[in-house]
Amino acid sequence: MKKIVIALLFIMSTITVAQSIDYNTKKGYAANGYDVVAYFDGKAVEGKKELTTGHDGVKYKFSNQDNLDSFKSDPTKFVPQYGGYCAYAVAVSDKKVSINPETFEIRDGKLYLFYNSGKTNTLNLWTKESPETLQTKADENWKKIRNK
Repeated sequence: MKKIVIALLFIMSTITVAQSIDYNTKKGYAANGYDVVAYFDGKAVEGKKELTTGHDGVKYKFSNQDNLDSFKSDPTKFVPQYGGYCAYAVAVSDKKVSINPETFEIRDGKLYLFYNSGKTNTLNLWTKESPETLQTKADENWKKIRNK
């Protein structure tokens, strides 16, 4: 009986932790399959299928074994803000908008991704309109929409 109770508690805690927020997993991976660790080296690099791991119910791809190992040692350091949705859209319109994985910013040690298509580059708008103010607004808005 004691083993059954322990097993049930373990299963319930696993289910609760499985995916705590809605992530942008276009193409089946966070950051559209780009290497989230490489962003911190200033590079937007596509990951490889053979270098994949999961965190919080989401799959991530990496361009090399060192980046995969770095992610595994501290995944929360590399996870994109706002579930990998466009930071500018979360701030300004309180919406989840897909991103261009090659349009990003590292600010205060965190990864922010942005929409960029045609004549609209939201990273440019973000930097022109006061990133600190927009970041605060996005943080507030994300609390409301992260599970929708």
